[in-house]
Amino acid sequence: MDALPELDDVLSRAHVVSLPLVTRFRGVDRREAVLLDGPAGWSEFSPFVKYDDAEASTWLAAALDFGWRDSGAPAVRESIPVNATLPAVPLDRIAHTLSLFGDCRTVKIKVGEPGETLADDVARVGETRRLLGPAGRIRLDANGAWTVDEAEHAVRALEQFDLEYVEQPCASVPELAELRRRIHRIDVLVRKSADPLAVARAGAADLLVIKAAPLGGIDRALAIVAEAGLSAVVSSALDTSIGLAMGAELAARLPTLDYDCGLGTAALLAADVVAAPLRPIDGAIAAGRVNADRDALGRLAADPERTAWWRERLARCHALLTNQ
Repeated sequence: MDALPELDDVLSRAHVVSLPLVTRFRGVDRREAVLLDGPAGWSEFSPFVKYDDAEASTWLAAALDFGWRDSGAPAVRESIPVNATLPAVPLDRIAHTLSLFGDCRTVKIKVGEPGETLADDVARVGETRRLLGPAGRIRLDANGAWTVDEAEHAVRALEQFDLEYVEQPCASVPELAELRRRIHRIDVLVRKSADPLAVARAGAADLLVIKAAPLGGIDRALAIVAEAGLSAVVSSALDTSIGLAMGAELAARLPTLDYDCGLGTAALLAADVVAAPLRPIDGAIAAGRVNADRDALGRLAADPERTAWWRERLARCHALLTNQ
């Protein structure tokens, strides 16, 4: 956006919430977020707690852009096909967890989770394939957990289940490039890098997994996809429905959308901040802005200590953006 809104204006529009999850995900039982009632519509600032201020400030830039500016680029689709997301749950909970997403044809399974073994991953992926049948699509997300050798071993053990692709099997671009040289039958991709285009330049990916917030907003994400020349999957970071709406707008504006998107994760929230959460219906969510429900904001408000922590974090990130 051309100019940042003043910090006092942003803070006056901020609502800090804490949402319970249906199941533990990425080591947390609750998801915290700052919701911003911007002049262009509701937006969300929710970088994970472990991220430093420099990384989190990019998420704030995206939130301010979405909340304070109406995008002029037209959408090319109104409905966004999405995948179900399966955390590292026990085998006897897989069917119930998948049922939360309705009739999604694609499932993204978290693998390489702390405390889990490759045998656990094989069993979880195998049970998912059994439940989906041969027509379903399975993709994996290791969140950068493996070395190149570990990733090669894991993918070869799991490819028997007819994988669509493996997301971020290794943490670095050189590792991804080496893994892609070793494995030719599996797509390897990355969703996060200091320089997202480095992935494409290194020949380390067959497609990009992108998120609007970590890349600084919808327009920057679209520019990255255009320059990379690769197909893109739009994903989320366990956002509220307001954050998911930003991802859905990004997906709606991509010239082509060859893969189901990871924007169905409202199904993993036990409560949400809108009256009609963006949960998948017939394997898709609708594109378009959504509004926070004032009663929900009150019910789900974070406690005073966490509210102060998030407001101070927002102020520090705003200062970094101002001084750029």
